[in-house]
Amino acid sequence: MMPEKEQLGLDSEMKRRRNGETWEFEDDIDDTSVSVSDGVLLGLDGGTTSTICICMKMVYFSHSQLQSLPILSRAVAGCSNHNSVGEIAARETLEQVMADALSKCGSKRSSVRAVCLAVSGVNHPTDQQRILSWLRDIFPSNVRLYVQNDAVAALASGTMGKLRGCVLIAGTGTIAYGFTEDGKEARAAGAGPVLGDWGRSSSCVPLCRIATLAMLCNRI
Repeated sequence: MMPEKEQLGLDSEMKRRRNGETWEFEDDIDDTSVSVSDGVLLGLDGGTTSTICICMKMVYFSHSQLQSLPILSRAVAGCSNHNSVGEIAARETLEQVMADALSKCGSKRSSVRAVCLAVSGVNHPTDQQRILSWLRDIFPSNVRLYVQNDAVAALASGTMGKLRGCVLIAGTGTIAYGFTEDGKEARAAGAGPVLGDWGRSSSCVPLCRIATLAMLCNRI
């Protein structure tokens, strides 16, 4: 858990930034540019190498429509894993990429109905709660907020939104994540390269075996 003094300093720094240039573009946006009755949602995939945020209209859809959903805008930034760049830098990246996505489609925070963050480095409920608390300071109180490890989003993208099965990510870092049909979840690896989370193509085969065995034999 982050020391109280460091947390207070972080909160002060982020509040200063939220009142600064990041959201200045909102002053020039007409509230009617996106219908308030529809609103928009922000979906963010944050990794150690890059962070991508999309903005789309808040519409109800079926699984069969996922491949053709209209994306209003897309923004890209750098690393948002707090384990790699630190808490302040990670949050600055997340905030900036969300602001960029809204700015590109002529929307502002008052139009946002939901924010879904899938970020590497979210490894414990305390990680989720810190990010959720920070997001509540940025967005209106009626906005629905979701924070997960990026592996969960990767799994959902391959199962058309259904959280069951297993996903293996071998990129900058490596993690295996899975859900059973009754909702149990388990993970293996994902600790970072210092602790043996190799994340390179040459490591995929042995890691796949290790991670799958760990999940099936020890976790699920």
